[in-house]
Amino acid sequence: MHPNPAFRQTPPAAALALAAARGFGVLCVNGAEGPLAAHVPFEIADGFVGLHLARSNPIVRAGLPCPAVMIVSGPDAYVSPDWYGVPDQVPTWNYVAVHLRGTLEALPDEALRPHLDRVSANFEGRLAPKIPWVADKMTEGVMNRMMRGILPFRLVLGSVESTVKLGQNKTEAARAAAARGIAGAPLGLDAAGIARLMDG
Repeated sequence: MHPNPAFRQTPPAAALALAAARGFGVLCVNGAEGPLAAHVPFEIADGFVGLHLARSNPIVRAGLPCPAVMIVSGPDAYVSPDWYGVPDQVPTWNYVAVHLRGTLEALPDEALRPHLDRVSANFEGRLAPKIPWVADKMTEGVMNRMMRGILPFRLVLGSVESTVKLGQNKTEAARAAAARGIAGAPLGLDAAGIARLMDG
């Protein structure tokens, strides 16, 4: 997390909401031979982060339960010093990030299907007016065969930290000017998201 307190004012509940809206992150634990990381979709409810991993993922054999962190990245963008409209600025990067720390635990096999159904329902619900995909559309037996390759886990939340770096250490005019610069530059969709956050 960024050390400047200006970028760390987001309340934990709001940071959790940011993470839940993203729904995808990097799970990190310490392994016997060094750090291990897995990119995973997840759900957040009741103080837990629910997730699943392939049976072959090294984290499965990392000696659970163990300390873990889920890193969730929001939008980000390069900021040119020219955009501020004031002298003596330097290049920087504005971004949103949430770290969910806690203890990673294995769950019983019967927790897998309800978890998968909730995760898919969450993301399918975002595609409206598309009719949501449901596992019942699959040929009988196929879902159960595919589920043999994955296992359910949960991260028991201990702390929520966030950095929402949007130029809060600049004047309002400089921030607005930088937001316009980002919005007008060919930096991609993440940059558009940062520009909206800076300007909002």
